[in-house]
Amino acid sequence: MNEPSKGIAKTIKLAERRVFSQSFKPLYQEGMGLVEQAAEYLDGKGRAEAKKLSRLAATLYAAESMRLTTRLMQVASWLLLQRAANSGEMTRDQVASEKSKVRLDTASAHDEAAGWNELPKDFLDLVTRSLRLQALVRRMDEEIYGGAFTETPSAVRRVNPVSDQITLLNTAFARG
Repeated sequence: MNEPSKGIAKTIKLAERRVFSQSFKPLYQEGMGLVEQAAEYLDGKGRAEAKKLSRLAATLYAAESMRLTTRLMQVASWLLLQRAANSGEMTRDQVASEKSKVRLDTASAHDEAAGWNELPKDFLDLVTRSLRLQALVRRMDEEIYGGAFTETPSAVRRVNPVSDQITLLNTAFARG
């Protein structure tokens, strides 16, 4: 007979199964591909499009570009750690220790921000895709490793280098 407690003890975590199997490869490729697309855009077409923006939208674009870059670098770090564990280069304990340095909580200004509607569509597409990927990775991380990202919103706001950069940018543009 199957005892209920035995079934609970053997619950399969789908995220863990995905990360530590061959089905991780498409997620890894999606993440790294998005990093590459964002870098190409920001260094090329995005640079030209940003020059056409109003001062307000240009400030928002600069701040959101930093958020996008930060978000994607953190997701890429997480993916690289999982790949290292998947290939046997690192143990799960080593990954768990190293991933504590990875932050999967980079926010976005979203469409309530003044100037958001002026931002280039390609840029907004990258932001949206990066937020979706970050949310997926965060859910997987929480399922595999537990609730490591349960900081209160006020704690996240207190230590927010992006917010500090926005303040600096606003100050620079206001004086410019």
